[in-house]
Amino acid sequence: VDYRDMEAIDPSYYKSLEWILENDITDVFEETFSFEVDDFGQHRVIDLIPNGHDVLVTEENKAEYVRLVTEQRLYRAIKDQINAFLGGFLDVIPKDLIQIFNEQELELLISGMPDIDVDDWRNNTEYHGGYNSSSAQIQWFWRAVRSYDQEERAKLLQFVTGTSKVPLEGFAHLQGNQSVQKFQIHKDFASPTRLPTAHTCFNQLDLPLYDSFETLKANLLLAISECSTGFGFV
Repeated sequence: VDYRDMEAIDPSYYKSLEWILENDITDVFEETFSFEVDDFGQHRVIDLIPNGHDVLVTEENKAEYVRLVTEQRLYRAIKDQINAFLGGFLDVIPKDLIQIFNEQELELLISGMPDIDVDDWRNNTEYHGGYNSSSAQIQWFWRAVRSYDQEERAKLLQFVTGTSKVPLEGFAHLQGNQSVQKFQIHKDFASPTRLPTAHTCFNQLDLPLYDSFETLKANLLLAISECSTGFGFV
């Protein structure tokens, strides 16, 4: 698991982990390599490493702390439930038949290819950061979406929202982390050579200021094909 997987589960905790990694925590962070849990009213402290409650998190070891605390929350705390589910799932579908697929491909295989109405999608999209429906990059974006086949559109939707499924009521009822959250496109002021990135819990696409339709279309297609987590790269 990766700490960025936390964004879809607990956005505020994800931001805390991101802050730890991006800032100098010397004299401002007083945590240890331990994790507090509440099991039905019973308070427990779990060590992330041997005697972790006695080991302070420092600037030098903070990356290891973030890795371990993410692993604890997203895997170790629920590993019994995960293993039980996997046992039943693999009784139905043998592992050697599905191990060639990643999680996005497996969802499409199980759920089938969605029928995506581009007009409904476009009519229920919000623009932020200086973009509006008349911006050149927005016009190019929808031109690119219309040029994609259904599989590529499904991958784009999956890249930005975390799922390829469209609500039965249409894009006006697209779900975010806690409630209805429309599809959003934000202006990314970083380098125009950067790939588009996404924040799945907010259904948010960060789109750089590309200078041509061809560049936008190619970079968007590369992002949805290669960056399955929604986080792009330079």
